[in-house]
Amino acid sequence: MKIVSRESLGVQPVFDIGVIEDHNFLLENGAIASNCFNKSHSTAYGYVTYQTAFLKANYPVEYMAALLTANSGDQDKVQKYIATCMNMGIQVELPDINRSGIDFTPLQDSILFGLSAVKNVGLGAIEHLLSAREEGLFQSLSDLCSRIDSRTVNRRALEALIQSGAFDCLDPNRNQLMHDLDLVLDWAQSRAKDRAIGQGNLFDLFGSSNESSTSFEAAPKAASVPDFPPQEKLKLEKELLGFYISDHPLRTIHEAAKILAPISLSELSHQADSSMLSAIVMVSSIKPVTTKKGERMAIVQIEDLTGHCEAVIFPKAFDRINSVIEIDARLMIWGKVDTRDDRVQLIIEDAEPIETVQMVLVELEPRTASDITKQHQLRTVLLNQRGEGDKAKVPVVAVISAKEHRQFVRLGAQFRVLEQQSAVNALLQAGFQARATALTGS
Repeated sequence: MKIVSRESLGVQPVFDIGVIEDHNFLLENGAIASNCFNKSHSTAYGYVTYQTAFLKANYPVEYMAALLTANSGDQDKVQKYIATCMNMGIQVELPDINRSGIDFTPLQDSILFGLSAVKNVGLGAIEHLLSAREEGLFQSLSDLCSRIDSRTVNRRALEALIQSGAFDCLDPNRNQLMHDLDLVLDWAQSRAKDRAIGQGNLFDLFGSSNESSTSFEAAPKAASVPDFPPQEKLKLEKELLGFYISDHPLRTIHEAAKILAPISLSELSHQADSSMLSAIVMVSSIKPVTTKKGERMAIVQIEDLTGHCEAVIFPKAFDRINSVIEIDARLMIWGKVDTRDDRVQLIIEDAEPIETVQMVLVELEPRTASDITKQHQLRTVLLNQRGEGDKAKVPVVAVISAKEHRQFVRLGAQFRVLEQQSAVNALLQAGFQARATALTGS
């Protein structure tokens, strides 16, 4: 078989011999070939795929740690893989000054954030800290400061490590450590100067073996202060690591959210353009925009546990929902997927704080759920509760119970109802067991 003509079509998908369209090569017998891989090439890729699957199945912690390290420069991928770890039951822990290395570190059933992931902490500072740690684990902030060169690991780096949680193993009160830091640094620098001129202190002079337990206790401390509020700690973690690690504002409703909004932000690129979906997100930034007509709209950044994306709220929708569009607001949104220039965004058409999101639960036995007559009756009741237009937003979830097993099935968008209590009453009158419940209390 020989090629009788060749034409450049630019970047094209990969196809096998025999594909009629999207081709590059016309063969002598009339068959079409496009970017064909030979068998040895395909075999090599197949073998690598097998190795990858084997490692993920048998060494999941080590595999995910390597994957996070390899993609540490891509924030979107790291956030997606952290969500994958959570779904696999692998905890991703905050960096730890006594356990973390430069990169993500696999432990028995968890992964430690690497020190290189902390903003404002350079590689030189990390290597200096790890070298000092070889003498023994750090016992306190004063112990660490006395063993490092403050010109290499400066105040800014130490602040970042404290606020990101890396010092929690020494003292979980991050606010106290921040207040102590200046005093301890001055104390450590004074000790270093005394040693440099051969003066030293009493314990240095006699070589006391109890220096770590005695002289470090004498290090100055600021007056006691309460720790940062939980939300402030999370905010600082996000600023310094790029992610929420110890907790996430959406984590408490993660399981319930999957029922009402099964599509996560990391999956938007796989959704058809212009498709409608709902998502449970948090607003991370807002950019107000005024149109040429003087109308208000906004471009917002939203995120969930798996990733983040840009969303646009056009004037008509913004006039209706602008009161709930705030930084750090947790919202259930309804919107349309919009793909332009290989970039995916959401066009938000409606939004509601998750604290007020309601849903209707319909309890069904397996026999009832499979009964065509009952299905038609349920469908009729729900369609009668839709109201006019597209104002119905309250989702309906069927709870199918069999012995000790319960399965939640979210009914399609066409079965959303206008008002939850009215729908519950109609379902009860039709002989169905139903109740309204809040998303955050379900």
